[in-house]
Amino acid sequence: MQSKALTVAQYLAELPADRRAAIEAVRKVIRANLDADYEEGMQYGMIGFYVPHRVYPPGYHCDPKQPLPFVALASQKNYLSLYLGCVYESDREQWFRAAWAKTGKKLDMGKCCVRFKKVEDLALEVIGAAIHRMPARKFIAYYEAVIKAMTRKPAVKPKRAKAKAAKKK
Repeated sequence: MQSKALTVAQYLAELPADRRAAIEAVRKVIRANLDADYEEGMQYGMIGFYVPHRVYPPGYHCDPKQPLPFVALASQKNYLSLYLGCVYESDREQWFRAAWAKTGKKLDMGKCCVRFKKVEDLALEVIGAAIHRMPARKFIAYYEAVIKAMTRKPAVKPKRAKAKAAKKK
């Protein structure tokens, strides 16, 4: 559910008390571990923590008017979500999953989205460590490497493209 709130304070005010308390607890951990180059604000209807244009002028490749998203926190219809751009890579994701497993808490996670119903479900120290491990400059370097890899043309046509070309003949 995207919020129409224009500020973090507005977003928090429109949440039911139990959800607000959970979001605020996670937000506190994020802010305590966030590199100074990141900023907080509303982004895509959620609380976003991002690399502002003053640090990374190109912005987000999908919408260059937007600052580069890093972490987001949202109240969805059936759960709360924490979107962790800092673990969206196999080695970092493996570290995150292993560190979480050591806490004994159950992890409900997609590629980088941690879903939870209450703050007690979370391994807050692992979340904090994951965020702390990714200063903005390191995140920018990772992001640019991913974008470069996405836009690089393959040296050889993929097999599927060759098969399609053969069928057309």
